[in-house]
Amino acid sequence: MSGEANEGKQLETVIDGVRYLRIPIKTKLVMSEDDITDIVRTFAADRLRDGDVLFVTEKIVAITQGRSYPTESIAPRKLATWLSNHVIKTPNGIGLGLPQTMEMALRECGTPRILLAAGVAAVTKLFGRKGDFYRVAGPRARGIDGPTSGTIPPYNSHVVLAPERPHDVARELRAALGMDIGVLITDINDIGGNVLGSTMSKARTRTMERVLLDNPLGQGHQSTPMGIIREP
Repeated sequence: MSGEANEGKQLETVIDGVRYLRIPIKTKLVMSEDDITDIVRTFAADRLRDGDVLFVTEKIVAITQGRSYPTESIAPRKLATWLSNHVIKTPNGIGLGLPQTMEMALRECGTPRILLAAGVAAVTKLFGRKGDFYRVAGPRARGIDGPTSGTIPPYNSHVVLAPERPHDVARELRAALGMDIGVLITDINDIGGNVLGSTMSKARTRTMERVLLDNPLGQGHQSTPMGIIREP
């Protein structure tokens, strides 16, 4: 069973002359009381075969770790509101351009690091450089997902943080499945992404990032927070 691509996405890609399938896996709505291992076993185990790579989005890992917060539960300080007003908003997501998401960045990364990142970005932007804020703030800031209208409720009004221990989670999932597969915890969206946790070598992981570069899962209501990479 090869599966079907999500609407507007391609099932296949070719990287360095090698053909890959990216098979999306539909799940139920994942909630904080769920266990990520149970979710993977229930929805992915019978579709996997030896040699596959299972990729799981960081969002559902974080949700099962209790790292998803309704925006109304977050009280931003004045500094968070001020900093968020200086974040460039894009059509691809609000990022830290909301007082609540900036507040969570301050809590996750510490106020000194966020202030340093903001200062560096303000200077380097004058020279045409982009992205220095997140380079300095680090992956915890980069991994914060803000509320978006296209996301499945209730997470369209939540702030979701990056997952804890993504490499450990990847290893635990591989062990629980008991198969000769690779496992990735991924942060991908329609403007790119990267692997947060992996059971594979660095070189192989970088190749898998390229395989997933076009975000074959899509964003929004597809309900496919995991998938399989397979060389047919």
